Amino acid sequence: MKKIAIKGIEYHVPDKTLNNDELVAGHDDWTSEKIFSKTGIAERRLAAEDETAGDLAEKATLKLFESGVCKAEDIQFILLCTESPDYFLPCTATLLQDRLNIPKTAGALDFNLGCSGFVYGLSLAKGLIESGQVDNVLLITSDTYSKFIESDDIGVRAIFGDAAAATFLEAEDTDQELIGPFVFGSNGAGYDKIIVEAGGARHPNPDEQFQRKLLMNGPEVFSFTISTVPRTVKKLLSDANLTLDDVDKFIYHQANTYMLEHLRKKSKIDEDKFCVDMEDIGNTVSATIPIALKRALDRNEIKSGDRVMLVGFGVGLSWAGTLCTIP
Repeated sequence: MKKIAIKGIEYHVPDKTLNNDELVAGHDDWTSEKIFSKTGIAERRLAAEDETAGDLAEKATLKLFESGVCKAEDIQFILLCTESPDYFLPCTATLLQDRLNIPKTAGALDFNLGCSGFVYGLSLAKGLIESGQVDNVLLITSDTYSKFIESDDIGVRAIFGDAAAATFLEAEDTDQELIGPFVFGSNGAGYDKIIVEAGGARHPNPDEQFQRKLLMNGPEVFSFTISTVPRTVKKLLSDANLTLDDVDKFIYHQANTYMLEHLRKKSKIDEDKFCVDMEDIGNTVSATIPIALKRALDRNEIKSGDRVMLVGFGVGLSWAGTLCTIP
């Protein structure tokens, strides 16, 4: 039987850095230590003025090709998750097909989703592969939230960094379920808790009321997360007929350490099984989970045969979780 499997992950972060000392310069009510204690982030990476999510995606994918996991001519479908596309239209995935010399026979599409995007992308890729439509999928998650954040908005600036991750997913002949089941959820009533109001069709031009900047209601987002994620974890374990002890590693969207620690404690997950890895790059939105997974694999914290729970949550409001067995 055809089952989807993760065969490789690579990621790219921009060269430009912004550390906490630089962030708080000129703001006497903030300190570097205060930011780190609340976020767990010491430094974040920022795209250059002329650097786009498409550029980051291209560089992450080239690293994937260079790793030997796959070649450009192998790719049969490109899925790009981004909320900061290069153009309003066409979709950036089609541009990447050309820039990366991927065959013109490959399908390509963008999907607009934030912090739960990687898990949703795995589900889309699973449908394409296990239904027999394609043998493999290149799943890219890339965002440049820094372009939506005003320089004096330290509370938001402290959290987000820019990055891209490229994941190669391929069919494997096995009866074992390697990715799945999935749990999804969305609550559009909370759409304005994390939002860029201006620039789309609803409010195309920024004005005094609607601005093209990232707005986030931190307390509301925290409340949403604390109430939603533990239920998602419980449902996922129930659907898979598993317990917490059956999971070797938990990789959540790397929002900030304050939130992650509350989530870990609420679900009673052992600290040594729980991944927190954003100190040097910040919250990279849709790319946090694949980056954290790649780093954990590189550190041998996860090995072949391990079962990993992946949980994304955030803008939308949207959430999703799945289980992944490392081949």
